[in-house]
Amino acid sequence: MTTSATPPAPQAHGEADWYDEQPPRAIRPYRSHPLRTLTAVALVLILASLIGISSAYLVIEREQPLDAVTIGSWQAYPKAGTSDADPYSVAIYTRGAVIPLASGEGMALVAREDNAGHKLDPTCNYRIAGQTPSARLWTLTAVNGHGNLVETLPGRVHLVSQDILRNPDGTFEITAARSPHSGNWLPLAANASASEGLRFVLRIYDAPVTTGAALDGVSIPVIERVACP
Repeated sequence: MTTSATPPAPQAHGEADWYDEQPPRAIRPYRSHPLRTLTAVALVLILASLIGISSAYLVIEREQPLDAVTIGSWQAYPKAGTSDADPYSVAIYTRGAVIPLASGEGMALVAREDNAGHKLDPTCNYRIAGQTPSARLWTLTAVNGHGNLVETLPGRVHLVSQDILRNPDGTFEITAARSPHSGNWLPLAANASASEGLRFVLRIYDAPVTTGAALDGVSIPVIERVACP
C-alpha cells in the first residue's frame, strides 16, 4: 500500500510581499556617527576661516584702496578720510600708517603708470606737464612702490606749487629724474632699482574738487616717459 505525499497548502500573499524589507542602498536613510559629523563641521569652519582671512590679507597687501576714481594716469580716493570709507581701505591706511586727507582739507591723487600705460620706473626720466585742478596749494611727491619716501641727491622728494615756474598760459612742465635738470626738477631716488617701484602723489589742498563727481572734466597733468637707461 502506497501513500501519496500531501501537497503543501498554498500560502496567502498580500501587498506587503511586493516590497523588499530593505530598500536600495541609494535611498536608505544615512545616519552618520556624531564624531564624523562634528569633524566635518569643524573642517568646513576652518576652511571658511582660512579663505576669509586669506582674501582679506590679499586685499590689504595690495596697498591700493578701493573705490578709486581714475583720471588719466591718476587715481583719486574721494571717500578716504570720511565715514563712508570701506573697511578694507581703512585697514590699508591703518596698516601703512597713512592719514588720508579729509574731504574739507583736500584730495590726494596717485599715479602708478604713465599715460602710455607703462608702470612707473624710478630709473627712467619723466615729463609731467599740464595743469592741476584749482587749489590754494598743491604738492607733488615722488615715493617708491610702497609709498615710502626715498633718498635723493638734493635731499628733497617734492615740489610745491608756489615754487613752480609756469608758462604764460599757466601750464607747467616738470622733469622727474635722478640727476639734476633745469627748470622744475622733481628728484627721484638716487640709487633705486626698477624693482623698488615709483609713484607720484599729487596732493591738492583747499580745493573745491573733493568728490568723485567734481573730478569729471578737470585738468590734470599728463605723465610721459622721456628716457630710460
